Amino acid sequence: MEPIRIFYFSDVLCIWAYIAQIRLDELKTTFQDQISIDYHFVSVFGNAREKLENRWRDRGGLQGYSNHVKEVVEKFNHITVHPDIWTQAVPASSTSCHLFLHAVRLLESKGIVEKQEKVFEKTVWACREAFFTKLANISDRKVQFAIARELGLPIAAIEEQLDSGDAYAQLSKDFELNKEHTVTVSPTLIFNEGRQRLNGNVGYRVIEANIRELLHNPPGELSWC
Repeated sequence: MEPIRIFYFSDVLCIWAYIAQIRLDELKTTFQDQISIDYHFVSVFGNAREKLENRWRDRGGLQGYSNHVKEVVEKFNHITVHPDIWTQAVPASSTSCHLFLHAVRLLESKGIVEKQEKVFEKTVWACREAFFTKLANISDRKVQFAIARELGLPIAAIEEQLDSGDAYAQLSKDFELNKEHTVTVSPTLIFNEGRQRLNGNVGYRVIEANIRELLHNPPGELSWC
């Protein structure tokens, strides 16, 4: 049986995607080769500063959003955030980091680094953790390359993916998939060729139940429920 394909859309600056990483890790441990996760990005924070300043103008601005994020995090014991999150070193856009991450993923697909080492997934997590715990401005290319160096990645090869336009092409595919599946929320999981989706802060058991239902009732087979 082919593994169940899951499209996973997220924004690297999204607190809910940061929280949800532990759920993805558990899914991969539980289902292993029964599922295949296709990672994509949705730029919820494509214009981060202006968006937050406008939407939170009447609720304390960036400080109000910072307080909201910290209140959310207090409900979970597996992550932490910097006390000055979203009030200092505020990234201009998540899109720049998404482009960088696509360049890193191309290193895997082109065989420049070993795919088995999960370089792309490690870099995504490193960027999220750097922003949420260290206030790293991950929209800045210098910061992105510093993270890459810490992970031992070849900077020249990453630059080549950016300069050639290959990373832009991959990011453009994400934009097209966002439109095709009307993805506007981070994180969003899409199953069963678009017929099932889970948006936002969805608990692990709910995600697991959807996967088990697909495993027991594969597409094309009828089920009364």
